[in-house]
Amino acid sequence: MKPKPSTRSFFAEWKASAGLSLFDLMHGYVYLRWPYFYIANAVGRHPLSRVATAFYGAVAWLGQWRFRRRPAAPGASGTMADGYHGKVMPLAGARKLVTLKHDLTARNLEHVLPYPVAKDIILRHPDHIAVLQCPCRTARAKPCQPLDVCLIVGEPFASFVLEHHPQKARRIDADEAVAILEAEDRRGHVHHAFFKDGVLGRFYAICNCCRCCCGAMQAHRNGIPMLASSGYVAEVDTTRCVACGTCAKSCQFEAITFVDGRKVIDAVRCLGCGVCVPKCARDAIQLRRDPARGSPLEIEELVTAAAE
Repeated sequence: MKPKPSTRSFFAEWKASAGLSLFDLMHGYVYLRWPYFYIANAVGRHPLSRVATAFYGAVAWLGQWRFRRRPAAPGASGTMADGYHGKVMPLAGARKLVTLKHDLTARNLEHVLPYPVAKDIILRHPDHIAVLQCPCRTARAKPCQPLDVCLIVGEPFASFVLEHHPQKARRIDADEAVAILEAEDRRGHVHHAFFKDGVLGRFYAICNCCRCCCGAMQAHRNGIPMLASSGYVAEVDTTRCVACGTCAKSCQFEAITFVDGRKVIDAVRCLGCGVCVPKCARDAIQLRRDPARGSPLEIEELVTAAAE
């Protein structure tokens, strides 16, 4: 059978990319070609999950063997997060990322993504966007709705999911991508820009995540540091706060508690997603830049730096 055009493009990009192994190629192809099987097994929601445990153990061992051969990098955890991770983005940043109209190459973003690999943004045709039914949500018995909330950005990734998953993906324009982001933001879901070693070692998607369905958020909560802070932290104006508790209920990272009637934000748990900000009817919460949490993924700054 002749490979689809997007498959040939994916292989060609791999061949042109320095430092990517045959393991990376096959890993990425399996991940993109069968994402529902891949994710359902990873979160233990597939009939073959037990059988797949041995496979994932072998993949993890091979992956860690590769990482052990590399010099230690700041933020390296020795876990799967080293090669597969998300960058938390407030709505404004995510909106700008899906409205970029020209190609962009920004490599080795250590200040944005503190991981040893998969920290490049190489956008080819960023106006080519597909929305894919979320593999994490579809793996759940009672998933959050709607399902079509995963935004695949740029080539060869958008064409790959459109050609291989025509029943679960469709092409959209930037305006619809923004509308999806804004609707998910109103639902209190978190925007993550995802990067993966097997997906050519770079950014490929914006997922809109909830703690009940998202495998990455659950892994992060269980001690695997898969999510990098947005570079912001939520801050409370105590003169406005009436401790109503609305923000605590909306926090996907369980970073907000109340002690003696006073709101307390755990700066370690808070990843600066901004979900709590519009939930406060008294405008008592805002995001504050925190240099200790790394740099935000600001597309304008990356474009300026790439032009210099």
